[in-house]
Amino acid sequence: MNIPNTLTILRVICVPIFVVVMMLDIAEPWAGIISAVIFGLVSLTDMLDGKIARKYNMITDFGKVADPVADKFMVFSALITMLIVDRYAFMKNVLIWATLIVILRELAVTSIRIVVSGKAPTLAANMLGKIKTVSQIVFILAAFLEPSVYAAFVAEDTLHIVTYVTMAFMVVMTVVSGVNYLKVYGKYMDKNI
Repeated sequence: MNIPNTLTILRVICVPIFVVVMMLDIAEPWAGIISAVIFGLVSLTDMLDGKIARKYNMITDFGKVADPVADKFMVFSALITMLIVDRYAFMKNVLIWATLIVILRELAVTSIRIVVSGKAPTLAANMLGKIKTVSQIVFILAAFLEPSVYAAFVAEDTLHIVTYVTMAFMVVMTVVSGVNYLKVYGKYMDKNI
């Protein structure tokens, strides 16, 4: 158990706490701000564990598996909870599709990894994958904070432009990085599958 793996486990442990806080009936603007702070801190552990592991040569087999699983757990939990909590109802119809795209992409990539394990070299996170993860985190933070800003400073409901723009960018990067992953690993897949 080294520091990066401890941070990964901490990220997983914090996710249920974060979900409970999201579901509490806290009035805006505090609901979004508190959710954003917790999610931001949890997301920060994702960046830290990778940097520490690479810098101090603490990369382990556990970390290679647990880190991406913790990322998925964190993002899926936030997206699904936003679909349930009433304060995000303004984007529910679009968020359902965005969430499905994110989940299907992650399941497809994980399935490909399982199929080609032992046949292909381990693919380190490339720039598209990193941009995809950052875009997911940025969207979730925008979705938490934008309604809070409106509740604090604007009396009327608004169009939530930042939320929708970051959601669109997240969906595009999710699809593009998934297609890139399929291209890179596709040549290792057994043609008889």
